[in-house]
Amino acid sequence: MIEDIRYSKKFKKQYKKLPFKIQQRTKERIRLLYEDPFNPILKHHILSGNLRGVHSINITADYRALYIEINNKKIMFDMIGAHSQLYK
Repeated sequence: MIEDIRYSKKFKKQYKKLPFKIQQRTKERIRLLYEDPFNPILKHHILSGNLRGVHSINITADYRALYIEINNKKIMFDMIGAHSQLYK
């Protein structure tokens, strides 16, 4: 179970540039991740390739939030954006 959620400077900067609706949805999805990490709405998965080991959750159909697992109980969100921006 996640006990501590942190945010990188990059994530905070990207988050501030998002439309208000996406920011609100992000807060909802992060809260959901904290309460129920296996909720199917999140479509949580671990990436491969250049981002191997990074976790991804869906914010909307197009927006994703990426995080790194620091340990069993601590994560750090590292990036957020549209699918096309994150997976170039």
